[in-house]
Amino acid sequence: MQIETLKVFCDLIETASFSRAASLNSITQSAVSQQIRALEQRYHVSLIERGKKNFSVTQEGRAFLQASREILHTFENLGDQIRELQNVVAGELRIATIYSIGLHELPPLLKRFKEQYSEVKVIMDYRRSAQVYTDVLEGDADLGLVAFPTKRTGLVIEDFRRDKLVLICHPNHPLADFQSVKLSKLEGEKFISFEPDLPTRKVIDRWLHEEGVRIEHAMEFDNVETVKRAVEIESGVSIVPLTSVSDEVRNGSLVAVELERLEMWRPLGVIYRRHRPISPAQKQFVALLKETPWSSPETSLDPHGPEL
Repeated sequence: MQIETLKVFCDLIETASFSRAASLNSITQSAVSQQIRALEQRYHVSLIERGKKNFSVTQEGRAFLQASREILHTFENLGDQIRELQNVVAGELRIATIYSIGLHELPPLLKRFKEQYSEVKVIMDYRRSAQVYTDVLEGDADLGLVAFPTKRTGLVIEDFRRDKLVLICHPNHPLADFQSVKLSKLEGEKFISFEPDLPTRKVIDRWLHEEGVRIEHAMEFDNVETVKRAVEIESGVSIVPLTSVSDEVRNGSLVAVELERLEMWRPLGVIYRRHRPISPAQKQFVALLKETPWSSPETSLDPHGPEL
């Protein structure tokens, strides 16, 4: 029996898909079935109960899964352990991230990481939030970076910082003259929204609902860059992370206005698979993320007008 067969079995159980297990191991679905049957014949047990549309794991299969994970962890971690003994951080690091983190939070951190660990090849993929979770779960990414992280089976989540959320508007907008505003002042405003399935949109909708504020969803986009462009052409106002508009506020194309609500903060999290070995590159990258201090609730925008 080869170690690859144990990986095929684990991938099949974790993805609940013969096609996905085949894809992860660059083999055919038929080969997946053959390898599972070979394991069952070798140990004279049924590892899975096969149904017409799906399958379930037997008691023996669950025991075999746990043992297989331990064997794979030991085997796959050998190279990392050797590199750690040699103080070598190298190899490939695949990161899936939502746009706002990848474009605005990561650049300075990536620069520091590459300066310290030049032998690591970092591959970045920009994804919608749901796809980040899928990429990490299915092994297409080593780490995922998301906002408002939520618990998922098979994933570890570590918070690493949080963003202040602010109102943005065109400099000619009436709200641009104020240092801070209450959410109630957005009543009836044309609003440039994130798409409904994005976590930041869901939280903003909940906050507006709690305050009884009705806005007009003028446009909906799946990334913060397009949202900003729509606000710049005076299509409406929006609520975005302060870090994502620093350049626009600096050059005067947008105005950021503080919102008078205590919890106007967006937590950011790094995710990775629970039952997969952590490479030295992953460990060092996560450590660097967590070195960045969380923004302080007392931090506010520079005053540029009266409160409203």
